[in-house]
Amino acid sequence: MYGRITRLEGSPDQIDEGMEYVRGTILPAARELNGFRGIVSLTDRASGKGLTITFWETEEAMRASEERANQMRDEAASALGGSIAGVERYEVTLSEMTAPAVV
Repeated sequence: MYGRITRLEGSPDQIDEGMEYVRGTILPAARELNGFRGIVSLTDRASGKGLTITFWETEEAMRASEERANQMRDEAASALGGSIAGVERYEVTLSEMTAPAVV
């Protein structure tokens, strides 16, 4: 499995509105992409900074999604009143979740 990490810097007062947009618009679109396996979003409400990790079945699937991911990333940044601070790609070498997270 592979993961793409997006670092976002946004407005603290737009986090809830932005995450609602991500849940309602970005996530359903991501689910349609070949090889998509999940997403985790981490947010610092005080600073408006956040990390979003999308998970992909293969490196090829992650790479194939780049163009659409760029569009969705820009849409999410706009909804959060912020900007993209960076994007990185990694191989997932350990993953464990004991309970479903908040969606």
